[in-house]
Amino acid sequence: MSDKEVRILAIESSCDETAAAVVVNGRKVLSNVISTQIPLHTLYGGVVPEIASRKHIERINQVIAQALEEAECTLDDIDAIGVTYGPGLVGALLVGVSAAKAISFAKDIPLVGVHHIEGHICANYIQNEDLEPPFLCLVVSGGHTHLVRVVDYGKYEILGRTRDDAAGEAFDKVARAIGLGYPGGPKIEKKAKEGNPKAIPFPVAKVADGPYDFSFSGLKSAVLNYVNGANMRGECVNEADIAASFQRAVIEALTGHARQAIREFGTDKFAIAGGVASNGTLREAMEKMCAEEGVKFYYPAPILCTDNAAMIGSAAYYEFMAGHRDGWDLNAVPNLPLGSR
Repeated sequence: MSDKEVRILAIESSCDETAAAVVVNGRKVLSNVISTQIPLHTLYGGVVPEIASRKHIERINQVIAQALEEAECTLDDIDAIGVTYGPGLVGALLVGVSAAKAISFAKDIPLVGVHHIEGHICANYIQNEDLEPPFLCLVVSGGHTHLVRVVDYGKYEILGRTRDDAAGEAFDKVARAIGLGYPGGPKIEKKAKEGNPKAIPFPVAKVADGPYDFSFSGLKSAVLNYVNGANMRGECVNEADIAASFQRAVIEALTGHARQAIREFGTDKFAIAGGVASNGTLREAMEKMCAEEGVKFYYPAPILCTDNAAMIGSAAYYEFMAGHRDGWDLNAVPNLPLGSR
């Protein structure tokens, strides 16, 4: 989109990762620093918002400084600052937004607010140099499950979303129920490799008035009822079979909706993004489905699936090149809808 090198300093703090990155022209990553809080929140079985916010405050300056150092540049080399301003935990978001506004004000650098889900989608641009809109993208993470039609850079049409639990949230709750702990996604995936995915017929929900919408609360409840019923009867449960059968039900729902959208919209490109997109079994199922439909399949590397600032830098670049700028009134918006700009 530009012959000039446009350098974006990106900041991400929507949940429990404090991250900063320097990205050139939306695709070249010079640095991508992530300070995770997972070991801390594991003690509580999930993310504690107030603790997350406090840890962001402790780490944000160091992470930004490290990102600039690894990119071998200073703030004088930065053309714009991109920052996640929603959706996410409001206290956590405020830390990143405040830091971005402070740097923008002090150095007179343009400020660009970025939607977190848009960032996940744009992670595919970093990983796949040949990927250009339009395409379909499935965003699956701890807080979001969206099936999106990417019409152009910065232009999105939401085809479907979860009506209740996000896929990653369901992974966390089921992992906790069967004693695997937090974070649930990687632990369920690992345990599922030891089990039979057809051992337990957990339901694959369909939403009658939303063909592309998802619902995972019923599946989660089915797993909990299965475990509780076995416990009441004094029966031992096979954790591996539960994990494999649960994972199979989630993947069937995701691939089924994706296949339907590919056929309806006639796309030749399909991508996945978000933390759950790092699940190897899901990637294999999506790759197989896309091959059957004659569609090219894209996905980011695992480090770009989980929350990171490089993806925010990519999204900020395309917003910046489209002329979008934000002022000192930029604020955290915890329930920010995609495409609200």
